[in-house]
Amino acid sequence: MFYWLLKYVLLGPLMRVYNRPTVEGVENVPAEGAAIMAGNHLSIADWLFAPLTSPRRINYLAKAEYFTTPGLKGRLKKWFFTTTGQYPIDRTGASAAEDALSAARRLLDQGKLVGLYPEGTRSPDGRLYKGKTGMARLALETGVPVIPVAVIGTYEVSPPGPFRWKRRKVTIKFGAPIDFSRYDGMGGNRFVERAVTDEVMYALMQLTGQEYVDVYAHSLKKGVPSGSAPDAARIPESAAG
Repeated sequence: MFYWLLKYVLLGPLMRVYNRPTVEGVENVPAEGAAIMAGNHLSIADWLFAPLTSPRRINYLAKAEYFTTPGLKGRLKKWFFTTTGQYPIDRTGASAAEDALSAARRLLDQGKLVGLYPEGTRSPDGRLYKGKTGMARLALETGVPVIPVAVIGTYEVSPPGPFRWKRRKVTIKFGAPIDFSRYDGMGGNRFVERAVTDEVMYALMQLTGQEYVDVYAHSLKKGVPSGSAPDAARIPESAAG
């Protein structure tokens, strides 16, 4: 209930007035049934604007620390993330990537929309980076369509660094669902998973107009060679990535 209260009464109206978001392709969001909502990731604002303009609830995964912080601040944080439908994921263990995929599968099995960021982390400079294949693996295993979700302008609204929220216009584009049923039975094939991932990233590039960089954003942030980053599922820092 709080999710809808936040969207339509508390936070949503303020965002609509302050940032004047526009939406395109909302007819591409299925009225019912499961789908993966694969988005570009520019800012902590992304996970707010996409659900704001979606007619259906989008469920994101969040790091478990947001649910276990002690004290009053921690309780408020846990309440906020729980009531807005975020799902805790423990990122500390070796099985963190598989745990994230398992949580996403459960939500998809329930017919829900699951929001993922194939880049794995926020873009450090506003460009679109190489996608990790966890999203493709999930799509191939479940058979659900992938809907590209392009958010434009959030990098300027809340750029990297200390928290800021600027008055900039935001556009959200829901792309046409991509059906990967032609790859039935080929889940686990890393070449197929890469092809699926690249197709989704190309759709996002077309929707956003971002410059594409064929390296992992995580590698760039960590200062390691681009080829050495593990091509695994996204381990969310938060619902915003």
